[in-house]
Amino acid sequence: MWKDKYNHKIMTADQAIIKIPRQGRVVTGHACSEPVALVEAMVKNKERFNQLEICHMVAMGKGEYTQEGMTSYFTHNALFVGGSTRKAVQECRADYTPCFFFEIPRLFKDGYLPVDVSLIQVSEPDEHGYCSYGLSNDYTKGATESAKLVIAEINPNMPRTLGDNFIHLDEIDYIVENDRPLIELKPPTITDIEKAIGENCAKLVEDGSTLQLGIGAIPDAVLLFLKDKKDLGIHSEMFSDGVVDLFQSGVITNKHKTIHKGKMIVTFLMGTKKLYDFVNNNPMVELHPVDYVNNPCVIAQNHKMVSINSCIEVDLMGQVSSESIGIHQFSGTGGQVDYVRGASMAKDGKSIIAMPSTAQRGKSSRIVPFLKEGSAVTTSRNDVHYVVTEYGIAELRGKTLKERGKALIKVAHPDFRDELEKEFEKRFYNSTI
Repeated sequence: MWKDKYNHKIMTADQAIIKIPRQGRVVTGHACSEPVALVEAMVKNKERFNQLEICHMVAMGKGEYTQEGMTSYFTHNALFVGGSTRKAVQECRADYTPCFFFEIPRLFKDGYLPVDVSLIQVSEPDEHGYCSYGLSNDYTKGATESAKLVIAEINPNMPRTLGDNFIHLDEIDYIVENDRPLIELKPPTITDIEKAIGENCAKLVEDGSTLQLGIGAIPDAVLLFLKDKKDLGIHSEMFSDGVVDLFQSGVITNKHKTIHKGKMIVTFLMGTKKLYDFVNNNPMVELHPVDYVNNPCVIAQNHKMVSINSCIEVDLMGQVSSESIGIHQFSGTGGQVDYVRGASMAKDGKSIIAMPSTAQRGKSSRIVPFLKEGSAVTTSRNDVHYVVTEYGIAELRGKTLKERGKALIKVAHPDFRDELEKEFEKRFYNSTI
């Protein structure tokens, strides 16, 4: 009986942390599935460790292992830089590994980043002894399958989500029971600017399209303007509460999807209890590993695939910087390029980069002659189809450099168009090269 094995594996978080070696690599569950009790116990028992590497993407917890004074005990390897770890990366107390989201499981499985310990949070076991990864499959499943040691928080609040999304108790070495409420991502504030961007993006979405939506105010604003669409589908690295409303109103049906017809396919989820209740035991929603969900060759099988992502800056050639501000790492590549390329390859697919026209409360333009010195080019100029701001839609695919520049200037904020036009003239008509 699995129940006997279960009882023999139970221990407190402090007892479980003692099982972690002094040095090595620990990979934690992602985003809202972060195993908070185990992470807190690790920080509490920090003196046990000697520069133990903690590796993950977005941390929705406190990230205390990156604070000043922790470098003797922990190092942090960020696969995506989040709010709680950004300062440490920018101040060189932590480091960042550039990577496409869909390739992260391979880093673990193929030994580029060998995993000593996987710390995860999962659902209660079903009658067969299987726990669901709940809100976070993505790289978490691959890291866990590659780990020498697996420690799991089992939480009755974790939804039992379906798909290729289960781990058997036999694969878990130690169990910590935890009934804390799950981390929630509250809905963002949507301003008139985001609404205008959302409305422009929605113009590019046809009935029967399959959508990928990122995180934040712009994707949520897009959802507001899709209420008159018909038979939309979801194949996305994640979705949040807004998708629930569109499903319940009959806009999202998944009936015309080319693959996984009738299903919403994602690799992780972030939202509120409303979302978590919706996905619990819901056969309409499936979670699969990110090396499947975000593989551009898989994405491309969805006809009318539409990807919508945001960025920090776009230059006049159409180069997109989405992860750094100059030399300062701000976030990460994530799944943007996975979906840009997947949508580009799909029949009747569209890839959209959507952003407000300005930053710093209107003091600077996001459409610029040149990216800031040191900025990473996340999405190349060859990959971008559309750039959308509150001022309109710039279509770039198949356009020359001059045509791209003109189209981008038209959707820039009016306060910066004269400056951009001067740079455009200098580059294309007064060049001494």
